[in-house]
Amino acid sequence: MDFSRVQLDESDQEFQREVREFLARVVTDEVIRRDRETGENFDEGVHLALAEAGYLAADFKSEDDGGFSPVRRRIFELEVGRAHAPWFHWPTTMMVARTLEKFATEDLLDDIIPGMLAGRIRLCLGYTEPEGGSDVATCKTRALRDGDAWIINGAKMFTSNAHNAQYVFLITNTDPDAPKHKNLTMFLVPLDSPGIEIQPIRTVDGDRTNITYYSDVRVPDRYRVGEVNGGWTVLRDALNSEHGTIERDTHGLQKLATMTEHLLLLGEAIDAVAATAPGEESAQYRLGRAVARMEAAASSPEMFGRVAIAQTMRDVTPDLMDLLGTAGALPVDSPGAGAGGACEYLFRLAGPTGIYGGTLEVFRNMIAQHVLGLGRPNYSPPAKRPA
Repeated sequence: MDFSRVQLDESDQEFQREVREFLARVVTDEVIRRDRETGENFDEGVHLALAEAGYLAADFKSEDDGGFSPVRRRIFELEVGRAHAPWFHWPTTMMVARTLEKFATEDLLDDIIPGMLAGRIRLCLGYTEPEGGSDVATCKTRALRDGDAWIINGAKMFTSNAHNAQYVFLITNTDPDAPKHKNLTMFLVPLDSPGIEIQPIRTVDGDRTNITYYSDVRVPDRYRVGEVNGGWTVLRDALNSEHGTIERDTHGLQKLATMTEHLLLLGEAIDAVAATAPGEESAQYRLGRAVARMEAAASSPEMFGRVAIAQTMRDVTPDLMDLLGTAGALPVDSPGAGAGGACEYLFRLAGPTGIYGGTLEVFRNMIAQHVLGLGRPNYSPPAKRPA
């Protein structure tokens, strides 16, 4: 891995200043307060402002098509994180849209892409089911053909931002008798369709996600993405993009790991703790160790960073709270909260960070198989010892 610093030319430095000043204007203290209270990780005003300024289109398009250069895309990603912008909805929308470009019809793309770049259309994921865990292929949500439409019944868990989205990228089972992975079909379902119910769920860190119910939801066939019973191919493309298992030509800049924004919050918390922690050698050692772990995680790209970031947060945040003493257990906005309550919040956030988009165990198995060339994990029960 090349750790050389990227030298920014004058135009890139000016671009960084412009992005930083823009975000300072739109991501106000009120936006951050509201996002902390709602846990939605989304603010429509900020989202529409980014679209109007052309940032959404530039982030989505390739450089040859008028989008960001790799360096400017990296600047943009980092500045969004540093500004604490409620942002997670856009990467999900963009990931789905890239898959749609490969598998959806031109008519459907014409319906979706312009509105998406204008900020009016947002997309969410309908993968996980209440009893399905991380194995998406166990999908039980049924889609039954009815003439030129489909009738969908089932439920999806962790449909984050469904209440702020216009469409859900929904994996369904269209042939229960077919072998696993050959019975799935993908749809882009309008969320204003009759029969859809969205119920909020709060996670331990205060984020809002949703459970969505589909009761005799009628979806025209034009919203099907890919072939009938070919949904696994569509889903695998989207998952590869989300997990960081596909190669990219980024002129030496590897893809930032998912949840990098959380690591930036951890860096701020470490700084705040360092300003108030005891000055003895043991405290300095523990802070130094935290910084080293954080820097190592920040330097790990793609799915490797996904694991390193979540594990670092889980390991470091209890140590930071311990350095602050009882004040470290007080939440944000509480009188006397150590480091402004950041450590208590990050401690609660660390658990879900290792679950969102796939558990750490799943990613470690992926690294073992796809990178290290190890065999598939053996989940069979241990052999019984002879009596």
